[in-house]
Amino acid sequence: MTIAEKLGAYAASLKYEDLPPEVVHQAKRMIVDTLGCAIGGYASEPSRIAREFAATVTSTEPATVLCTGQKTSPDLAAFANGVMIRYLDFNDGYIGKEAGHPSDSIGALISAAEIGNATGRDFITSTVLAYEMFCRMCDLINFKPMGFDHVTIGAMANVLGASRLMGLSAEQTATALSITVAANVALYQTRIGNVSMWKGCAYANTSRNALFTVQMAKRGMTGPDPVFEGRGGYFVAVTRKAFELPAFGGNGQPFRIMDCLIKRYPLGQYSQSVVHAALEARARLESLGKSLDTIEKIHVRTLHTAVEMMAGDRDKWTPANRETADHSMPYTAAVALKYGSIKVEYFEDPYLHDPELLALVARIECSVSEEANRREPEAMLCDFDLLLKDGSREEFRVEYHRGHPKNPMSDAEIEEKFRTLVSDQMPESQADDLLDFIWNIDQVDDIRKLFPLTLVRT
Repeated sequence: MTIAEKLGAYAASLKYEDLPPEVVHQAKRMIVDTLGCAIGGYASEPSRIAREFAATVTSTEPATVLCTGQKTSPDLAAFANGVMIRYLDFNDGYIGKEAGHPSDSIGALISAAEIGNATGRDFITSTVLAYEMFCRMCDLINFKPMGFDHVTIGAMANVLGASRLMGLSAEQTATALSITVAANVALYQTRIGNVSMWKGCAYANTSRNALFTVQMAKRGMTGPDPVFEGRGGYFVAVTRKAFELPAFGGNGQPFRIMDCLIKRYPLGQYSQSVVHAALEARARLESLGKSLDTIEKIHVRTLHTAVEMMAGDRDKWTPANRETADHSMPYTAAVALKYGSIKVEYFEDPYLHDPELLALVARIECSVSEEANRREPEAMLCDFDLLLKDGSREEFRVEYHRGHPKNPMSDAEIEEKFRTLVSDQMPESQADDLLDFIWNIDQVDDIRKLFPLTLVRT
């Protein structure tokens, strides 16, 4: 069997009954977190653009845009939902050799579940499946040095999950995967330099493409074969070497969704440990009765990937927009030190041009820690040192930030995050109903019952 055939067979064969109770519960935690991020991102400019474009299209097989009840084509609903999920950079993450945000796939899965007349159990199973595909591929290859973005993997995860929800056979799923792999190779430039709105839209675009591809394969479209192993295939063009698929979850093998992190702070996952350490540093200064003016220099030492992506160019010291700011290690560290918290408004004006804040950013130096590199991905090690003007030093180390799989957020903390994200968009009683729906989604007979619960104030 080819790799596409093996993946198609796995997707078609995975059943809800194959999932241990802790995996089902973890999937619910991720869905709560993801929908909170989506509703929190509803009012953003990229979300408005996506919704307005979706409104230009009608379909005889419509799907629903979250928060609005608006009907459009399944692919554009998946795009609009995915943009909402990703905008705040607050949804979950996974770090292997590659890193990314597997919950981005939920944008595709919601639309696929709707047009596939799926149950809550179907949705859980497909969520676990998409996470499994995304995370296992992250374990295999680091795409960044080759110039490719992690959403290249996301396209594959979307297809497997959507194919299962829409009832494709193993053969049809392999075909949909082949088309998607051939047509969806994204560039890493999306996430470096002066980061644009597209940073929060790139994975949503693969969700859009996945829905299109799955619908084509279901109707009989054929695809390039073998897409991975062929002489013009993925191994030659992208990974530059062949790989074998690892054992996937089920039949005694663990599911990778259990190894995903949930973000405590609305910023890039590689800065979660840095901000955790910065908040500890602020608390120490307060206990000593010292102000930020007593700091001479701040030295952050962490992973090479983190430094390259989030402190690898001058744009990260003077971010011009929220997309660059929430992917800036020095800016987010300075915000944590100055304000003692991380709120989404800190990535907008007037904070982006606050001279006091930028002066603090300028005192931050970021460098690579070889120890952190050795321990990746088991830990997200950050050493955070303050050199004070009186010559003294204060040193802080964070290995497992809050939300890391080895220091997980509780269900109550996830609910608190959810309520904070949705509070401006819906009354508390509606948030209660939506939470109750998700925590009991395995008892839901029709996933379409979700959409009225997500409607926002207008």
